[in-house]
Amino acid sequence: QVHLVESGGDSVQAGGSLRLSCRASGLTISSYYMGWFREAPGKEREGVAVFSNDGTITYADSVKGRFTISQDTVKNTLYLQMNDLKPEDTAMYYCAADDLYGDTLYFLQAPAKIQHWGQGTQVTVAS
Repeated sequence: QVHLVESGGDSVQAGGSLRLSCRASGLTISSYYMGWFREAPGKEREGVAVFSNDGTITYADSVKGRFTISQDTVKNTLYLQMNDLKPEDTAMYYCAADDLYGDTLYFLQAPAKIQHWGQGTQVTVAS
């Protein structure tokens, strides 16, 4: 059984940093497309960053240059380093995994068929 467990969410001031973690069990992250999504109240779920099974990384335009996705295959854990946080980054952040997507941009833009999701971790950025 697959489990994705996020952690690291917190409340920070604008300009601050956070690192989110997604510990995976029941799958090997290097064999999957692994990504981060976020959902703010009243808004649709938005793709943030994805790390594919061939090492391709894609970011949403809104986070390029500020967020970095990485993975530790020994710990089977996905990370999202978030710097220069802005109030508009406030959202619930979800980890997601799938082994059937073949394109990172499609993974970010069409998440409806993603197989596995975590429970989310809240990030709040105060102005």
